[in-house]
Amino acid sequence: MNIIPPKVLAFDVFGTVVDWHSSIWREAEALIPGVDGNRFASAWRAGYKPAMDEVRSGQRGWTKIDDLHRIILDRVLKDFDIALDEQKRRTLNRAWHRLNPWPDTVEGMQRLKSRFMLTSLSNGNLGLLANMAKHAALPWDLILSAEVFHHYKPDPETYLGVADIFELQPDQVMLVAAHEDDLDAAKACGLQTAFIRRENEYGPDILMKYGDLTRFTYSANDLHDLAAQLGV
Repeated sequence: MNIIPPKVLAFDVFGTVVDWHSSIWREAEALIPGVDGNRFASAWRAGYKPAMDEVRSGQRGWTKIDDLHRIILDRVLKDFDIALDEQKRRTLNRAWHRLNPWPDTVEGMQRLKSRFMLTSLSNGNLGLLANMAKHAALPWDLILSAEVFHHYKPDPETYLGVADIFELQPDQVMLVAAHEDDLDAAKACGLQTAFIRRENEYGPDILMKYGDLTRFTYSANDLHDLAAQLGV
């Protein structure tokens, strides 16, 4: 079957483009002596989807990820029985602006950029994504965020919003992500999909299990593999 190449690649960011777990682990241990950074990072991330669901359901008004991260952080500090002053809490909360890329990310994105338009499609807010791009040298053509649409993924408005911004049909956009639920939602909206394998996303204690990846347009071991499959 011949697949018509997309015109725009829209990337999930946390976990797909950047390694949030080891980055947060490292920053937590640097700021909080004696803390188990591995457990801390996992606990902080565990509050991510429930917090967004509060917004998606209307239980909480529109709230950007920086603010949701801070709400979750305060809860995690309490759960870990950690006393941290306001300045250190702010510094730690902005660790999400300083996440490091996976080893293949920057060169892989540059390969893909030689042929395709690259945009983020992240639940992270615009300021966070811009700071992260500067920190990690991410070569975006455009930064798009759930903040633009006031909807968090997997709401259809996010995926279809990308196509609308570029004045394309949904199947001319491809979501690149390491998360099957994200890709399934994009596929349901008519987008092409590319799964990127990130087995260590959740740290050394989590064994990733995947479903039938053949349901996606592409499945790749990393961004170089995806570029090769796309003929770049």
